[in-house]
Formats: sequence, C-alpha cells, structure tokens
Amino acid sequence: MQSSASLFQRQKQSIVASPQLIESIRLLQLAHTELHQFVEAEIEKNPLLESASNDGGPFDDASISGADQPVGFGAKPVEGPTGAGSPERLGQWKSLRNTTNNPRGNGPSLDEFATLAETLHDHVARQIALTAFTPQERLIAGQLAADLEDTGYLRANLLELAESLNVHEAVVERVLGTLQQFDPPGVFARSLRECLEIQLRQRNRLDPAMAALVAHLEMLARRDFEALKQHCGVDEEDLLDMMHEVRALDPKPGNRFESGASESIIPDVWVTPSPQGGWQIELDPATLPKLLINQTYYAEVTRQTAQNSKDQAFLDECLQNANWLIRSLDQRAKTIVKVAAEIVRQQDAFLEHGVAHLRPLNLRTVADAIGVHESTVSRVTSNKYMLTPRGVFELKYFFTVAIASCQGGDAHSAEAVRHRIKAIIAAESPGDVLSDEDIAVRLKETGIDVARRTVTKYREAMNIPSSVQRRREMRLCF
Repeated sequence: MQSSASLFQRQKQSIVASPQLIESIRLLQLAHTELHQFVEAEIEKNPLLESASNDGGPFDDASISGADQPVGFGAKPVEGPTGAGSPERLGQWKSLRNTTNNPRGNGPSLDEFATLAETLHDHVARQIALTAFTPQERLIAGQLAADLEDTGYLRANLLELAESLNVHEAVVERVLGTLQQFDPPGVFARSLRECLEIQLRQRNRLDPAMAALVAHLEMLARRDFEALKQHCGVDEEDLLDMMHEVRALDPKPGNRFESGASESIIPDVWVTPSPQGGWQIELDPATLPKLLINQTYYAEVTRQTAQNSKDQAFLDECLQNANWLIRSLDQRAKTIVKVAAEIVRQQDAFLEHGVAHLRPLNLRTVADAIGVHESTVSRVTSNKYMLTPRGVFELKYFFTVAIASCQGGDAHSAEAVRHRIKAIIAAESPGDVLSDEDIAVRLKETGIDVARRTVTKYREAMNIPSSVQRRREMRLCF
C-alpha cells in the first residue's frame, strides 16, 4: 500500500488565550509594588488613563465586594467565634487601622518618626578622621574602609592594594593593625578566627590555651571536646569556661549597624476582629491602584479626529485597553478578597488560638469553595501578605500538608506539628533530652501519627541540633 499526501478540512473546538487574558492572569500574581509599576507604565502609554485620588475612583465603597454582599472597600465579614474581639484589643486595631489607612493622608507617617541610623562605614569613617594618620596612611585607611563588608570583615588583598598605591605591603599591614583596634571589636578581620582573636586580645584573654581553642574552631563546631582538651592542655571545667567566653564574642561585628534602608512588608489584606463577632476582611487601599478614564478628553479628541480613521482607531483601542485594565484590576481585587475570606474561614482556630491550631489546607480546597481553578488560587497567594492579630503572614503560609491522626480524627497541619516538636524540645531538661524516636512517641500520645524520620526532617529544617548535641550544649549551660 503506497502512502500519499492529501488535503482535508476538519473542525474542532479549542480555548485560545488572548493577549488580554494572558495579561489578566499575570496581574493576579503581581505583588503590589510590581502592580503599581505596571499601572504607571500603562498610564504613560495610554492618554485616556489617569490616576484617581484616594477618595473616589473605580475602587470606592461599592466597587469591591464579597461574593454575596457589598461591603466597604473590600471588607468582608467572616462569621465565627473570635477571642480577639475584646474591647481593649479591638480599640488597638481601630487605632492602628485609622492611622495606617488614612484615606486622605492627613495622619502622621511612620517615616516621620524614623531616625537615620548610622551605618558601619559611617562609624569607621568617623574614627579614621579622628585618628592621627599621615596623609599616606589616611589614603590607605580609606581604601581599606572602602573594601569593608557590612558584616565587618575585610576581603581585600593587601599585596594588590599595596601595589596599586605604590607602597610597601608592611605599611598597609601597619595601617590595618590600627584599624583592627577600632570599634566595634573584631572589625577589619579577614577571617572568623582573626575576628575572635581581635576581640579576645582587646579583653586581654588571648592566652595560649584560648589561642589553641580559636585555632580549632572546626572541632568546636563538631563538639569534639576530648580533642579540644588535648590541644588546649586544659581540663573539662576550664574548657567549658573558655567555650562560654567564645560564645560571648560577636562573629559578625558589623551586623549591629544598619546596612541600608530596611524594606517593610505592606500587607495586601487586613483581618481584624468584627464588633458583631467573626472577622472583618479588608483590602489595604495603599496596595490598590486607582484609575479613571478621561471621558472629556476622549470626546474632545473624537470630535477633532472624526475625519481621520487611523487616529480614531488608535483612540478606540486606548479606550478599550483602559476599560479592560480597570475591569481586570477590579476582578483581581475581588478574587483576592474571596481567597482571603475562605482562608480565614478555614483557619479561624489559628487566628483565635495560635499556630498549634493551624489546620491542613491545600489549594484545591479553597479553589472548590470559591469556584475557581487552583492555579488561580496559587497566583493570588503569591507575594501577597495578610495582617492578622497573630502577625503578618504570607498567604501561602496557611497552606500546609496534612499529618494523619492516630485516633482517626481530623488531620494535623505540618506547621502545627513543627510547632509541637519545637515546644517539646524547648521543655527539655538536662537529664531528660529526648531523641527523635522519643519525640515521635510523645507526638503519638497527643494523637499525631508521625514517623521518626519525619521528626528528624522537621527538626533539621528548624536548625535544631540532634539529641546528642543538645545534651552537650546543656552541659555547657548548667
């Protein structure tokens, strides 16, 4: 049978994502800073778009609402008991909300009360200016200070620096020795060992035994006390005293200074106790761009370009894009409110009692409850934060895997299990340090069915040492 080429027609249905649909999907996962940048770019290229004031616009009181009833500015009451609705706590939340979400910006800003913190480089530069250096030494000191890291360590190559300045390396080392006497102690060190030695030398505690201990930091990290006693030539009691002194030192002396402007997290959603019981959910107005379409400008330009079809087509396209953007922003805000409301409904016990009562939750559960796809929930919860009476949490924090229950009841959240493990270890005494197997048994006694290897995985994820290491550390403390 011979094969041959042929042409034929076939009809089929398929979903084709338009550019605007793709852009709407992308808007869901943008953080508020990225969203504002996107909107500003759209305003620049669309003459019909204008930024609205905070007291009106497309996102006023009736614009954003929950699925069932209209509420003010994205606020959606979630029914349920709450222990956070006491008059004292409610008053604190009202005060905080009124000062932070002032719609007209008349209230004082937190930035007005922030002082300009001194950086490490400013602190060092002031000390260099007060030190009796020669002009050549002051130039070298300035170059060394320029290579100083925010942690206080110096990563410069002294030989290369000496060659670039056309001076002897011994001169650079002499200037470095002077700089290493600056505050904070340990600054301008080139390694952790040198940093600790500088601090011990300033305390007049760098004797041969202490120098041997600092020279074998890797053994100290392994808690190999027998080898350390041999290298230092001391008994166990003296070794414990020396280790206490080393622990009191600062391995990163520059960290006490500000390295730059700190970035604060602006929550997208506020969850506050409702006076009627339950929780009130609001979108933060500061995270929502507010846009208007200049209909007067559109009508004026349309009248002037009535005879020019090309200009009129461009204007119609701008109007269409502006309407699409406003609808997309409104839909984005409504979707965030729906997802946040369902998360609050599912995690009401966490808001009332804390992390030990965090329930297991997945994307499908929330998606089915609000009637969207799980990919939509995933995009909404990316880079979004929720302010609750328990603190600020990323929306993804509330989604955790389930750990089975021994009695066959409700499953436990993995985050709640980690919290239990941390609490059990924190309650240990020097004579009763629990192994991972013992912790697993303790958890099963409380109804959590978890294997020893799972306890080990969670313990290591929280950077908690093993039972052997914890027992050794407790010997140092008691």
